[in-house]
Amino acid sequence: MSGADGSGATFEALRGQLHEAATAFADGPGALEGILRGIVDDVERAVREPLEIFPVCHHSPASAIAMARRLREKQPKVVYLELCEDMAPLLTELRNCRLPVAVQAFASEVEGFPADWSPLSVVAPITEASAEYQAIAYALDTPGVELVLVDRSSDHVFQWEKDAETVEASPADTAAAAPDPDAPAAGEESALHGDAVGVEIGDLRPRFAELEEHLLRHGRVRHWSEWWHQYVELPLGDSDHDTYRQVMLLIGSLFRRLAPGEAHRVRVDEDRERYMWTRMREHLAATGTDPADCLYVCGAFHAASRVDEFGVHGSDTFTVSAPSGTTWRHGLIPSSHAAIEAQFGLAAGSVSIAATEWAKNLRRTRVKPYRLAGQAGTKPKKSLPAPTPAAAPVAPVDKLTGFLRRPPVLDALDEAELLGWSVEIVRAARRNGYLASTADAIAVFETSILLAGMRDRAKPTPYDFQDAAVTCIEKDRVPGRRDVGRLVEIMMGGDRVGQVGYDALPPLARDVHDRLAPLNLRLQQRGVQRALLDIAARPELGHCSDVLWMLRRLLPEGAARPIMGDRSLGERPIQESWDLALGTHQRSLIELGYEGVSIEQVLEQRLRRTAYAPQATAATVLATVEDAIVYLRSRRLADELGTRALEVLAGERSVDGAPEVLGRVRRLLAYYRTAEPVLPSWIESFVKTGYAHYCTLLPSAFTDEDATVRQVAAMLGFLFGMESLALSLGCDRTQLELALAQSHPAEPARTALLWAAQTHLGTLPRAALRERCDGLLANPLVVPAYPRYLSGFVHALEPVPALADFVVEAVSNAFARLPDRVLLPWLPTLITTLRAGGTELAPLIVREAGRIFPARLAELDSWVPPWRLPEAPPLGLPSAHTGDGVALLAAHPVTCDALAALLGCEGTWETAEPGGAELLTRHPGTARALEALLAVS
Repeated sequence: MSGADGSGATFEALRGQLHEAATAFADGPGALEGILRGIVDDVERAVREPLEIFPVCHHSPASAIAMARRLREKQPKVVYLELCEDMAPLLTELRNCRLPVAVQAFASEVEGFPADWSPLSVVAPITEASAEYQAIAYALDTPGVELVLVDRSSDHVFQWEKDAETVEASPADTAAAAPDPDAPAAGEESALHGDAVGVEIGDLRPRFAELEEHLLRHGRVRHWSEWWHQYVELPLGDSDHDTYRQVMLLIGSLFRRLAPGEAHRVRVDEDRERYMWTRMREHLAATGTDPADCLYVCGAFHAASRVDEFGVHGSDTFTVSAPSGTTWRHGLIPSSHAAIEAQFGLAAGSVSIAATEWAKNLRRTRVKPYRLAGQAGTKPKKSLPAPTPAAAPVAPVDKLTGFLRRPPVLDALDEAELLGWSVEIVRAARRNGYLASTADAIAVFETSILLAGMRDRAKPTPYDFQDAAVTCIEKDRVPGRRDVGRLVEIMMGGDRVGQVGYDALPPLARDVHDRLAPLNLRLQQRGVQRALLDIAARPELGHCSDVLWMLRRLLPEGAARPIMGDRSLGERPIQESWDLALGTHQRSLIELGYEGVSIEQVLEQRLRRTAYAPQATAATVLATVEDAIVYLRSRRLADELGTRALEVLAGERSVDGAPEVLGRVRRLLAYYRTAEPVLPSWIESFVKTGYAHYCTLLPSAFTDEDATVRQVAAMLGFLFGMESLALSLGCDRTQLELALAQSHPAEPARTALLWAAQTHLGTLPRAALRERCDGLLANPLVVPAYPRYLSGFVHALEPVPALADFVVEAVSNAFARLPDRVLLPWLPTLITTLRAGGTELAPLIVREAGRIFPARLAELDSWVPPWRLPEAPPLGLPSAHTGDGVALLAAHPVTCDALAALLGCEGTWETAEPGGAELLTRHPGTARALEALLAVS
């Protein structure tokens, strides 16, 4: 690994010490010596590279301080940053945001990847206490400096995962690490990144589980975040550049050499390094930049690389694969400390503690950090003196030997700081319901010192203080929503949630804010806000109502929630009340902007995508038709989707969606009949096709075990309810009669449903139906199944609502005739059957029972059910000669004359004769038909 000029002597003294240590601990040189000496070789190789490598750890205050200091010293002209190269155009928008935010690449439609991976999302969270933000701010605000992103593109992130079983098997520095046992629970803030794959710079966490366990046990800490804070952050906080750089390279090489040899992860790591060095050499060759004027910012894990492509003089054998056909959208989404901790498996509160440590380091070291000009929360920049030219590069010096030999420097106890923490946590505990007192503050103070001493620390860390506070204050229960551990996290800085500014939002999100401006609300503010819309008094608010209903359709639940008001077919709003939380769901609103430039366009695309999906059913397509009318008021789109519903219905071979199809077609017909002069051609064709379709499926549905009684009843409801329209469009009723004649159900509920259908068609008189029900009650073998027959009759109210009185009669006869020993065993079955299958139809039965039964209890004793009353005698026909005839017409002929003139008839009155109404005598058929109709009703 040493240079050809013999420069490898820089770390020769360290090599000798490690050789002696390996001989002493391993009883002779061998594998251990190879690992230790190899680590030194990795450090020396990276140090002697002409292009300066700056190793970092993600969200590390020590890395951020060292980065800010080095940038002011070196003043590089080109900064190469380990970040997805396709995210470069978004970095200038960071100045319009309040950190933390995440740079996101998003793809809703995939091409070249498994369909179940959709949607694809890659996020790179950025906080102020991170080295990459310092590099970005320096490069964007310093004239003449170029920022080049050199890591693989978002498309390659998923390309290289196609060989793995799932995306979750991605490498540790590409996807979320294994969850920490102390990681925060999933919540609103921790879910800001969704299911996105996280790309971070410098994931320095051991991949060798035994090594991490060893470090935690001997370091006397609970989790990796605490170990890193104690043994890396604090020692490197005040170190010089060379010491920081060599120590980070040493840690990266150590974790790399002790990582398990999982083939997929190793290949992805090495391919990333080949990719980045290939991109940097291409840029150097294209621009002619001197490598000495460049700075390469990457994770320490990748800085200690051993691939052949490493360095500006590495081999050029790596070929970058072509991108897939997936179209990527890019934007900024809000992030939070909890989201970063949840996604990358960090301990709860670790990022907040890092932010607090960053602020302390700035005060202690007096390093001036870089901040983007105009960013929210920053002060205007003062005029700075011209940067001094960077000093000439000097030969690397061995800083590791002294650092590893030097005993740890124990920070003196800062009693004022610890006392302030103790008083503040007691105050916060009181506000949250704990019975804390001054004695608890003293106990927390002393216990923190005690715990730090037990862990070989002179100064308690925030983690020691948190353990002491939980021990002394929390005791046996949590009286409020937050436990003491969470209170300490809040006190140390809390969970900061970022915000994407208006200017950095995509066009769709800005359009939404502009259209909702008449509401006079701060829509970017987090939390719930109440919006009151008096549309009758202010008609311009109707446009806001349209936007809110579309947002409710597109965004997650809770982003826009109606309190008062409804949006359905044919209704116009008058007054509405909404709870809005667009600031809380800013990420979802931003991701809508990746799909289109307006919410109308996005909704139309989604409706089409749903309607033309391979698994779409007629019911789901009809639902899109309703949405197109309700939300978009688009007749063109509704007709297009309706035609698609017709195609899907014709191809269906099951009746699973029949109930929903029936309900939606009824609503659409009612809407079109009141809102349009004529019915659309597609809905006429739908009714005609549906009539023939359900007639064909009806016989098999009656006997199919997979079809439910409700579905068969919905089919009959479609056939009976749409019969008049279908017949007017050319359908033949004989097809329905044949379908019922071919139906032979065996199950009791379906049998009752068939009887009801036959009664509606007139092939089974009510008297015969009543006799069949009486026969069921008279047969002891059938009585246990009688509740299922009643269930069929209840479902029959959907297609034949006129049978409501007969259902009341059937139930009443059962309770009147059956003895208690028979009735009580199947009564629970009757109740559960009706509750499970007839809940929506129960109001029909209750209303009919209220009409039939007496209204007062006193009338019940003398009340006789209508079905037990004797039938009225048939009406007699008038005789041929009845008195003086029709005297009324002869006495008042003016009415007949006017009617004759209206009809265009001419004639004269004949002389009245005692013949009477001879028409009834000559043609008695009409009177007999009327008599039969009155008798039935």
